[in-house]
Amino acid sequence: MKIAIMAGDGIGPEVVGQALKVLRLVAPQAETEEAPVGQAGIDARGKPLPDETLALARRVDAILFGSVGVADEASIPRERRPGTGLLQLREALTLYANFRPAFMFPELIGASTLKPEVVDGLDLVILRELNGDVYFGKPRGFETNEKGERVGFNTMRYSESEVERIAHAAFRAARKRRRKVCSVDKANVLETMQLWREVMTRVGREYPDVELSHLFIDAASMSLMRNPKQFDVIVTGNMFGDILSDAAAMLTGSIGMLPSASLGVDRKGLYEPVHGSAPDIAGQDVANPLAAILSLAMMLRESFELEDKARQVENAVRTVLAQGYRTGDIYQPGTRRVGTTEMGDAVVQALRAAA
Repeated sequence: MKIAIMAGDGIGPEVVGQALKVLRLVAPQAETEEAPVGQAGIDARGKPLPDETLALARRVDAILFGSVGVADEASIPRERRPGTGLLQLREALTLYANFRPAFMFPELIGASTLKPEVVDGLDLVILRELNGDVYFGKPRGFETNEKGERVGFNTMRYSESEVERIAHAAFRAARKRRRKVCSVDKANVLETMQLWREVMTRVGREYPDVELSHLFIDAASMSLMRNPKQFDVIVTGNMFGDILSDAAAMLTGSIGMLPSASLGVDRKGLYEPVHGSAPDIAGQDVANPLAAILSLAMMLRESFELEDKARQVENAVRTVLAQGYRTGDIYQPGTRRVGTTEMGDAVVQALRAAA
């Protein structure tokens, strides 16, 4: 078990530090090596994805990732933005399938802004295609029009093969769950999404045991808030998936609860909490580490096939929530408000108690 630790920026080092406590307890045989990325990579080597970091990523079996980004990042030239390091890593390793589960822990029903009956029993996965769409499409950039105005442009692109591989990933995932796939697109407006729907429909015929449905992104956004429990696996493009999965975070009570796995053609994966770097609270010991710890559980399951270890970690998270431990983002009156470190220690204690 060779794992690269890329804590990154902001609250990344804090939450990854708690996940590492858990890793050392449940898998002491794991070999870990740290590498800078994001602003940490710029500070260390002058670019968001240093050559040494990428070389390590290619050597290891899996990557435990924190977060990248700084305040006012949009004002920084694109090639020097800390967030570019993560995009480059996804592209270089062909990590095309981003699984973002949204699961409602019963103890957190009151933390969601939606009515309890809407979110009670929530259990869905958003599968976001990660290597295409406007995030990577070319041409992109700025130009000046005939009026002398600056014009920004990006290109939405998908090839048939790119849609096919994410479609197969969606149907295979659904076969392990409730056998329902909802493909989200904007085929009524965008040619790219028309191709997406055609390919999804074609691939769906290879999985007659899985129900396939289609929704436009606007209707899907409304349905996700109105009746989220109707969904099992939602599969969509890079941009739509980015937005939908962050929206789904609020169904569970906090974006601090959502883990993710970015997988490629083999079992290598990059595992990271969905939340960003949150520089405004970095270093204050208030960030929620549970998404990072749950991302570690996904790593144990997906990259190392250690199902028992993954369940142990997930059960420990359930235990501390049942015991009333809460970071500020999920705090409710009557529960115990704790910081990042104390929450991590509570998970470790729960694991030891269950051993």
